[in-house]
Amino acid sequence: MKKHFYNIVSIILIPLVIISCSNSCKVKHSDKSESEGSGKMDFASPPVIVYKTNADYFDKIPVTLSEDKSEIISYPGIKDIYYKGELAYPTKLNDDYLLDNRGIDPNSAFLKLTYDEYSKLETLPSKEELYALIIDKDPFSRMYNCGKKYSYKDIVTEINELIDSRKIKKQIRLK
Repeated sequence: MKKHFYNIVSIILIPLVIISCSNSCKVKHSDKSESEGSGKMDFASPPVIVYKTNADYFDKIPVTLSEDKSEIISYPGIKDIYYKGELAYPTKLNDDYLLDNRGIDPNSAFLKLTYDEYSKLETLPSKEELYALIIDKDPFSRMYNCGKKYSYKDIVTEINELIDSRKIKKQIRLK
């Protein structure tokens, strides 16, 4: 009797689970009001962060500070400073904007160490030692979240168009 009951429950539950998963796992496509979608799965896409800094920190390593900027809460491993096999320098855009390739946010700060110097370290310094190497705890003059990376076909061209047309200011301002 119990075996018969479990068979009936299985016959009912398995299709419900499959239907439930197929509905919740559908790819969301961006609409035309954002950038033209590439058709890729954008729910797993990293954000597109575009920013300007108060000084030239182009080749400097970013770290993430706590809200009160009193400590480092995140910093890259030596192998984490690469993007597509190259050092993860930001991409230079029009009007002195930069496109993040590392994972910065408004609580990021830059170290005195360059990407090249950091890549040659044999061991990582402690958080306290890295904190002492911070150049500027508030380095950003502007920062925007421009949506999901995979919603762009040609990210550099499309972001430069936003910058040139001053539509960058309509993106989500983070700073």
